[in-house]
Amino acid sequence: MTNILFICHGNICRSTMAEFVMKDIVKKAGMEKDFYIQYRATHRDELGSDTYWGTKDKLDKEGIPYTKRKATLMTKEDYDKYDYILGMDDENMRYIAKIIGSDPYHKVYMLMDFAGEHRSIADPWYTGNFDATFDDVMGGCQGLFQHITK
Repeated sequence: MTNILFICHGNICRSTMAEFVMKDIVKKAGMEKDFYIQYRATHRDELGSDTYWGTKDKLDKEGIPYTKRKATLMTKEDYDKYDYILGMDDENMRYIAKIIGSDPYHKVYMLMDFAGEHRSIADPWYTGNFDATFDDVMGGCQGLFQHITK
């Protein structure tokens, strides 16, 4: 089983979008039982909140199912539980490092690394551009899936 953890600031926009996009990719590949996919926040701002309405709206438009969930905070123990820990931007990466300390097993990446670009995914909470965020998340998730299954 491959365990994947998506991380963003508040765990209501990008990490949840990535969670549901990745779950859809593995389901369509018939590999649901081979993956465990979760999400976390680096900050407490939105703990307990459900997925942001803009993310839900974009997922609806793309035909990607989602479920009700609650934002949760990343912990140091998550490092031992997951094979891939994926941040969305440079700030996330700094906070992930503060939470886990070192990364001796090289589990921590920016999601866009798997799309062939080492860069941030813009936070649609601030930009309002859920289309651009979705395109980046989809590219990163597709690349991650290809990396894992090759």
